[in-house]
Amino acid sequence: MTLKQHVVIFCVLVFVILLIFLSLNPFCIIDAGTVGVTRTFGKVANEPLEPGFHIINPFSKIIRFSTQTQKYKAILHVPSKEGMSTQLSVACLYKIDGKKAPFIYTTIGRNYFEKTIEPELRSVVRDVTSAYQAKALYTASRDELSSKMKKELENLVKQNGIIIQSLPLKSVQLPPTIAHAIETKLKAEQESEAMKYILQKERQEAQRRKIEAEGIAEFQKIVTQGITPTLLKWKGIEATEKLAKSPNSKIIIIGGGKEGLPLILNN
Repeated sequence: MTLKQHVVIFCVLVFVILLIFLSLNPFCIIDAGTVGVTRTFGKVANEPLEPGFHIINPFSKIIRFSTQTQKYKAILHVPSKEGMSTQLSVACLYKIDGKKAPFIYTTIGRNYFEKTIEPELRSVVRDVTSAYQAKALYTASRDELSSKMKKELENLVKQNGIIIQSLPLKSVQLPPTIAHAIETKLKAEQESEAMKYILQKERQEAQRRKIEAEGIAEFQKIVTQGITPTLLKWKGIEATEKLAKSPNSKIIIIGGGKEGLPLILNN
């Protein structure tokens, strides 16, 4: 065979091999918000595929995991400290750590929620509520309960590469008769506190009036001590002088008053 024929055969072989390679689809695109776990002949790669374009082994299989926030809602019937059944409505916001996707796939599987989050969540909620009496569950801060539940759930699932973002408590419902009794008691307590406030204000007002009356009495005492018969006579004389000097017509009777002061009569 000539050199030219060898070159032609080589190019054909390269083209056939390339065609076969492309037909096996060695390209992979990982969408935003997901990571890919590469499994080749049963072996899982330690590093996940980040979002973007990748060239992979044509014989590998890519298992995709969402790294976006997921939401799970549940209505749970759990016991209180005294054993009373309580209905709680909770919502769990969670996602996985993308770098640990191969570990999650190898040790737990793709249904990691059903195997870890859901049962652990139910267990945590039950444990937390069992430490509170029914009244405390009904009246306690929801933020406080949510914080405790979230912290305990985080400690249970974080080693599996699962991130708990929040665990809000939506509502707490007790049996109607118990809820009514608690509401009635709370209303009575609020009315009692309101009455205490009113009585305190009244006592303060009475104290203010007492201080005010004492001040007026003290003022009158001081003024009374300073007013003598002599001073009154002198003031009467001064007033008589001023009236006598006024241009108005009047009649002045000397010594006409009880104290001997002049009487002034308008004409």
